[in-house]
Amino acid sequence: MKYCLPLFFLSLISAVRFSHALDTISTTAWIQEGQSLISAQGTFELGFFNSSDSSRRYVGIWYKKITAQTVVWVANRFKPLRGSAGVLKVTSQGSLELHEKNRTGEIFWTTNSSAPNGGSPVAQLLDTGNLVVLDRAGGNILWQSFDYPTDTLLAAMKLGRNRTSGFDRFLTAWTSPDDPSPGNYTFKLDPGGYPQLLLEQGDTIKFNTGPWNGIRWSGTPNLTPNPYYAYEFILTNDEMYYHYTLRNDTVITRLFLSSSGVLQRYTWIDRMQGWLLYLTEPIDNCDTHSLCGPYGSCNINNSPVCGCLEGFNPKNSSEWDLTDWTAGCVRRTVMECGKEIFVKYPSVRLPDTQHSWFNRSMNLQECEAHCRSNCSCMAYSSLDISGGGAGTGCLEWTSGLIDIREYKEKGQDLYIRMSESEKGLLQSNKKKHKVTIIAGVASGAFLIVLALLLFFVARKLGKKDKSKTVKGFRLDTGQNDEGHDEDLELPLFDMATIAAATDNFSLLNKIGEGGFGPVYKGKLSNGQEIAVKKLSSNSKQGLDEFKNEVLYVAKLQHRNLVKLLGCCIQEENLLVYEYMPNKSLDSFLFDQEQRKELDWSKRFSIVNGIARGLLYLHQDSRLRIIHRDLKASNILLDNDMNPKISDFGLAKSFGGNQTEANTNRVVGTYGYMSPEYAIDGVFSIKSDVFSYGVLVLETVSGKRNRGFNHPDHRHNLLGHAWRLFSEGKPLDLLDPLMDGSCNMSEAARCIQIGLLCVQRCPEDRPTMAKVVMMLGSEIELPGPKEPGFFNERKLLGDDTSSSSQAAYSANEVTMTLLTAR
Repeated sequence: MKYCLPLFFLSLISAVRFSHALDTISTTAWIQEGQSLISAQGTFELGFFNSSDSSRRYVGIWYKKITAQTVVWVANRFKPLRGSAGVLKVTSQGSLELHEKNRTGEIFWTTNSSAPNGGSPVAQLLDTGNLVVLDRAGGNILWQSFDYPTDTLLAAMKLGRNRTSGFDRFLTAWTSPDDPSPGNYTFKLDPGGYPQLLLEQGDTIKFNTGPWNGIRWSGTPNLTPNPYYAYEFILTNDEMYYHYTLRNDTVITRLFLSSSGVLQRYTWIDRMQGWLLYLTEPIDNCDTHSLCGPYGSCNINNSPVCGCLEGFNPKNSSEWDLTDWTAGCVRRTVMECGKEIFVKYPSVRLPDTQHSWFNRSMNLQECEAHCRSNCSCMAYSSLDISGGGAGTGCLEWTSGLIDIREYKEKGQDLYIRMSESEKGLLQSNKKKHKVTIIAGVASGAFLIVLALLLFFVARKLGKKDKSKTVKGFRLDTGQNDEGHDEDLELPLFDMATIAAATDNFSLLNKIGEGGFGPVYKGKLSNGQEIAVKKLSSNSKQGLDEFKNEVLYVAKLQHRNLVKLLGCCIQEENLLVYEYMPNKSLDSFLFDQEQRKELDWSKRFSIVNGIARGLLYLHQDSRLRIIHRDLKASNILLDNDMNPKISDFGLAKSFGGNQTEANTNRVVGTYGYMSPEYAIDGVFSIKSDVFSYGVLVLETVSGKRNRGFNHPDHRHNLLGHAWRLFSEGKPLDLLDPLMDGSCNMSEAARCIQIGLLCVQRCPEDRPTMAKVVMMLGSEIELPGPKEPGFFNERKLLGDDTSSSSQAAYSANEVTMTLLTAR
């Protein structure tokens, strides 16, 4: 069985290969199973296909010219055929109908269209992918599939509403990748207030795009002009809709709503014969609808991500401290109508517009005056910023502001009504603007002063207590593995603050210990939870890790890497991290009870998140970093089970075009180390790829690589997975505790990717860039070669068999360090 077909369209779904095709369907020429309808230039094809349950058959449209079978529209998704073969024909009244062959009583699907008396109705598939029923005599379209999209938005389709008739065009996801029936997710235009697009699960809003600002939706900064397609939002008296058109007819691209509720834009890459994921929404936690509540603001680079806007305080402090932000924030000073000011909050995502008012002809000054005259107006902004400057038009909000997000760029200015007593905020914003201008000029001088100050503090502390001095290590500058000096860009905590946060390092707050020393949970005075690594005075390994964490982690910013908040060098050497309430991946993955909480969607999300974090380390970060100790216990999980790579104590950085290096001291964890590293001490980005592959297979199976036992053989988990794949049974590797939640296509794809990553030869393994592409696209995967450490283990007393594992038995203890949880 082959498992490398498109993600959203399972290998279990297959379309019938047709013996011949028609150009139109009419009262005298119809299609039945074994036939198809093909567009004039052969771009699209309509016919019958089966779901994974072969007894259910559907009529659908897919791309004709590409190899990956990709259904973009389904006719009878509410009522599949289950009996004899189907027939699709046009009635003399002008309606397209689906029947079972030789049976005319039951109609499985119909367009309910009608032609004028004397008309000549036919159905035709256009090269846009639009199936139309038209009156050939009059040339009028009686019905079109573009008015009834399923889960895919094609070029020239409209996503929106006819304001005269109230007719809606929206996307509805499939129930599952192998079940075309309508699922629980929809993507539609919200006509209330100023229009925005909503992603809903049932009646619950999961994500909204924010209002259209003339350039893009305010909440989709990644939607930018490109050479492939042009997009726009149309708002007239008669209709409102979003659509896109192709800039190049040879480009094949589609917007797709997955069964798991994710919007994805795919582009077909003919050279790779696969779909490439181009854009996705939502992209992170800050895209979650109303995550931070009214007057809350989300910043994905902060921990926690939610905070109150300046001038506001949490409405419920106790809930807020527990990371329940839904109640949002309230003004710290009560307003009195007629005695207000408007405070500018720059570069933000504009709030949800369900309760808003707009005017296209006003300028910003007129907008302020209009808002000021209405005591119900809470904020205002420009409606259209496409012309630059202050923008044109007026957009006002009349209720609590939700879904605000801070952007470094591509945001908009929002003016919020505040009490007159908050005039200090106006001055604060002006000062911030000046600071922004000056910051670039002053940054060099600031770093020099900071370095001198840190050196002075370290020197002074050394004089006070030489036993606490870290020999050979300066916190103002340090050396990385290539001998390059690195500037420290890390906040300093004083010892009293950390002691108070951890209750003086109480044993009750101790959450772990490693070669570097103990780890404590703490809580700062502002309510933020932290994890504190305390360097043991006699730990040489801990010193190395401390140095690495300061030099590397402080410079890394990615949502899938643990965030280092600061350090302390008073009396003790401490590292302060964001606290991860769900601890580490291994605490879930290898626990019989906890593992039940990891359904397939969570596991697939974890696999994807780790891949993106590694890609950042290998390719996109300021330093090219090899982690060297990637394992389940070094993957931390936040509140939403998002993975964060941690513990950079053994990390190495590469410079220039360097791709690999040697070491005389092999450190890491057996079971995750690649063969070339464990045997020869050679490490590279492909060493991390090997460790990632082990993690993928462990995540899918719920089993550890080391210590894995099977009654039929003596292989480790990698060998077991390879045997199952070779026997055509890769899905037998799946963790049975997932209890039917598994997406078989994604799981099979993950297993194959995991095996590609653990191949014995480094040059055979993909890069993380390739892994991310394979996870997010439908490109056909190559067959993996035999994994490293494939030979069976040597049993005690068995002198006749060799074991590749035996050579490493002298160093089975992990050399890595326990990370703050």
